[in-house]
Amino acid sequence: MSEYLSPKIIDKQIEKLPKEIKFCKKCVVSNQRPRIYFDDEGICGACKFTHIKDQIDWEHRGKLLKEVCDQYRSNEGKFDVIVPASGGKDSARIAYELKYIYGMHPLTITWAPFEYTPIGYQNFRNFCKIGGFNNLQCWQNGKFHRKLARVAFEALGDAWQPFTYGQMCYAFHIAKAFDVPLVFFGENGEAEYSGDPRVFNEKGMPIHIWTEQYFKGATVNDVIDYGLKETDYFTQEDFDESDLTFYQPPKWNDLGAEFHWFSFYKKWIPQENYYLATEKTGFQANPEGRSEGTYSKYASLDDRNDGFHFYQAFMKFGIGRCTSDAAHEVRDGHITREEGIALVKRYDGEFPRMWYRDFLDYMDITEDHFWNVMDKFRTPHIWETGEDGLYKLKKSVYDNQKNLTYISSLPKESLKYWRVK
Repeated sequence: MSEYLSPKIIDKQIEKLPKEIKFCKKCVVSNQRPRIYFDDEGICGACKFTHIKDQIDWEHRGKLLKEVCDQYRSNEGKFDVIVPASGGKDSARIAYELKYIYGMHPLTITWAPFEYTPIGYQNFRNFCKIGGFNNLQCWQNGKFHRKLARVAFEALGDAWQPFTYGQMCYAFHIAKAFDVPLVFFGENGEAEYSGDPRVFNEKGMPIHIWTEQYFKGATVNDVIDYGLKETDYFTQEDFDESDLTFYQPPKWNDLGAEFHWFSFYKKWIPQENYYLATEKTGFQANPEGRSEGTYSKYASLDDRNDGFHFYQAFMKFGIGRCTSDAAHEVRDGHITREEGIALVKRYDGEFPRMWYRDFLDYMDITEDHFWNVMDKFRTPHIWETGEDGLYKLKKSVYDNQKNLTYISSLPKESLKYWRVK
């Protein structure tokens, strides 16, 4: 079990963060979210896009979707659209509507999680059996995938990144193999959560900006190069070229199938996706009542490692899963900004205790090493030393700095790691 940790960071997003922290005046997100922009009045791009969404003629967009389906629908019983699907609420909506409303013949595909949660696997099975969908699931080379996750954890500050590579790329390999012309993903995160305004109103994501938008400025080859040069546990013997196939698109200049966002054609409201999924595909909410790090009962259910993706983002950007969920619901008009602020204070940055030991085992690291990585990615302009000697956010969307969940949720034996060295 290696304890060496290189100081090098290859997440290109961090160096671009503005040093002055500001919060949107309409929702609860900050300007530390990568690629976000604020206008001169202090309003984030996602809030501005919500106003645009309210002006969109969604009936017309629905007709455009019908035209796409009419153009590519198979009359020979062949698969005519690929839908990446976890069995969660969002992919359930896309697959259900394309099959049962628009008469398409979807092949759903699943890039397997690192480690399924019981409810995540149950929802995946329900999606196929109750929803009635064909599915191809890819299980990666587990030994390689596990080591790649650790390299990404140390290099990018996100062990989840290898999942993102496959989640985006695997679909287009299957589209090519089955000669399927369409791939439908769910929400355009750049628009729904605020990111690059160039793609707010695009039907799909151009491949030439994938690395910037989804891969933190680093392809799988960059992560591998880091592992070979900056670690003492990752070697050339851990993989060959065939193992890399599904972590990158078939070609970097041609996807071979059309990329479409479902949210371009249908107004995207996560809560409504949840209602449809429970009724049509047997989706079940979190039996614990909510997911750690947020108040939502239907988010981040699939993977035991998922909570650490959001926890490390909290270290880097000072905002976690609850901020994203609450900001979206403020924009949807489901809660007020004041209610969103209260939720952020209560849940954002909550330590993901449930699968902590599983995560350490999967990464093959000690608790000391875990917290050394956390400190490596604790962005200096976001954190400072509190009166009690513990790290605290320099600026937050809430004023009251007492009873902070991101400290009180820590296991007692881990509290020592929050003391400023």
